[in-house]
Amino acid sequence: MTMGEVTGGKDRTNEEVPPDVPPDVPPDVPPDVPPDIPADTPPEASAETEPNVSDSERLLFGGELAYDIGWERHEGAWLKLGLWTMAKELPRMVAMGVRLAHLADPRALRVVLGAELGRGITQAVGLIAVNGVLGHILSAGSTNERLARAVPALAVVAVTALLGSLLRSASTASTGTLEPKVQRVATERYLGLVHQVELSAIEDDEFHRLLDAARYGADSARRMVRYCTNTLNSLISLIAAAGVLTVLHIGLLPLLVMMTLPSAWSSLTISKQRYVSFHTFVQHARAGHLLGQLLTQQEAAAEVRVHGIGPFLLGHFRGMAETSEREQTRLARNAARIGLTADGAGGLATLLTYGALGLLLWSGAMDLAVAGTAVLAIRTGASSLDSLVLQMADLHQESLHVADYERLCAEAADRAIPATGRALPEDLREVRFEKVTFTYPASAGETPEPTLREVSLSFPIGKVIAVVGENGSGKSTLIKLLAGLYLPDEGGGTIWWDHVDAARADRRQIFARVALMSQSFYQWPFTFRVNVGIGRPDRPIDDAAVGAAAAFSGADAFLTGLPHGLGTLLARGYKRGRQASGGEWQKIGIARAWYRQGQIMVVDEPTSALDAVAEQRFFDRLRSLAATGQTVVLITHRLHSVRHADVIHVLKGGQVAESGTFTELMDADGATGARGEFRTAYLVQASAFAESLPTQRDHPPGTRTGAKTGDVS
Repeated sequence: MTMGEVTGGKDRTNEEVPPDVPPDVPPDVPPDVPPDIPADTPPEASAETEPNVSDSERLLFGGELAYDIGWERHEGAWLKLGLWTMAKELPRMVAMGVRLAHLADPRALRVVLGAELGRGITQAVGLIAVNGVLGHILSAGSTNERLARAVPALAVVAVTALLGSLLRSASTASTGTLEPKVQRVATERYLGLVHQVELSAIEDDEFHRLLDAARYGADSARRMVRYCTNTLNSLISLIAAAGVLTVLHIGLLPLLVMMTLPSAWSSLTISKQRYVSFHTFVQHARAGHLLGQLLTQQEAAAEVRVHGIGPFLLGHFRGMAETSEREQTRLARNAARIGLTADGAGGLATLLTYGALGLLLWSGAMDLAVAGTAVLAIRTGASSLDSLVLQMADLHQESLHVADYERLCAEAADRAIPATGRALPEDLREVRFEKVTFTYPASAGETPEPTLREVSLSFPIGKVIAVVGENGSGKSTLIKLLAGLYLPDEGGGTIWWDHVDAARADRRQIFARVALMSQSFYQWPFTFRVNVGIGRPDRPIDDAAVGAAAAFSGADAFLTGLPHGLGTLLARGYKRGRQASGGEWQKIGIARAWYRQGQIMVVDEPTSALDAVAEQRFFDRLRSLAATGQTVVLITHRLHSVRHADVIHVLKGGQVAESGTFTELMDADGATGARGEFRTAYLVQASAFAESLPTQRDHPPGTRTGAKTGDVS
């Protein structure tokens, strides 16, 4: 069964099964446990509490494989809606769609509104003209006479039909123009706001949930245009039919309500049932899709074969597929029962309506021509109300996500990096931290602990400054503060750019002074040229400068071997794409930082994937940069690489343990004031390296290191 079949042929983009990022498969499952029986099923995950979850899902995922992202919190929200609630919400929802369309293309919006209003008027005029045609045909006289009298009314019917067709075409064309424009405007708006928010907002889980919903909200904004158009069309058609019935006979309006309300109620009920069934089914489909990915992914291929995981995963795939099959069977039977009930209710309402019309005719209270027109108007009104209910349901669903989109835009504007501030000195001498404290936001119920506590140190311009310390000591946080990505806690000290407080400075000027190669620098899925040149995106990329940056970092050898040179795409899985190794990517990241030509170049663990020769070459070139007046801030665990740094700052537990030159920090007598933190760590690394070197005792004369026993030179 396809997704469209489950939802009754409806295209719900958000409910497609996307290519999930697979979670870790639980290891060490006993081989004697059948694939469809969990080893240990906790009481809270029993079949009674989760009847639609298969045993395989409980074992592999701990329950249903449901998303934990922003738009999922709206799942099933409209199931609580009734007809009256939806009617009250309609003006707000239509106003939201109209506002988005007005931002995108006011002219196209006016065409749509005018065309839909015109269609309603032509429909009403056409029904009245039909009444005239029937009146003339059913009147006294010969056939020719009656037809002759009906010609003007027939002409009106033809003209209104033609006008309705033309107006529908105009509305369709303008709606098609509006949809992509609305999506573009909405997407550009939130992207333009989000890329300017503080880094702390991007790292905030709640903000990220809202961002998930907003991404979907931009697509919802596009769909809202068509749903609003269809809703307005159905509403205007319903009003036109009701108006005609009121003109024909005041007693006909209740007949329309009597016939259409049961049909509308049944349409809403069936739609809800399909929606619930879809969301029951989609969890199983997502889980099965994930297992299929795990069996075919390159990353898992070796372990699948060596550990014999294939039969295990296939067994669980079969169990989940059988659960899905049972759900589809249940859906089909349930849909049949609901359809039968709906048809019965609709048939009874139709019988009562036509019975009432018959009584009006029998009593002489209504002419036959009026009755015929009333039948057409009632059928038109019933169809319009059915369509209106379904369109309102879809419109409400999309409006929830568009509301999230609006909330994200408002919050992103509130959390944006200030666009103004004090200018930085042109001739900068140093960046100085003065008793800086920084605390990351804590999760709910937790008390946050500062990552940095009253840190005081300086970064003199034109020097090589090393920042070292054990994991979790606060090195990366310190660098983000230096780069202007974070600000100190309120009352938590000051970062001075000479005499300018970073909290009051123009942050964009701070960003412009810094070239950052973080430990997790981004590997852009672009060409080699752009991966380096994106270091200065505000200027056209200079190929000569890109080549010089590659030569500086050692990426020139990799560049030489690329099939399309600077134009080679560095992304696997695409035509002309080429995959770079970890070391090659690290050299590209270094080239990008060099290309930026920032006054302060920050490199965080820049050589973790480089071989010893490339590493030494890189550090030699870093020292040459400092000689030209550029500041180099080096963060590394490899303490031998900081021997020639002008200043070494040692962090421990979020505080500065000691600072000084290599010679000062290695002083064993304590004359320089060093506490021995750096010296101890350095000697531990040096001794480990020395112990790993081969000696003559390990390799007697006449043997080669690494040769097999008995293989003598």
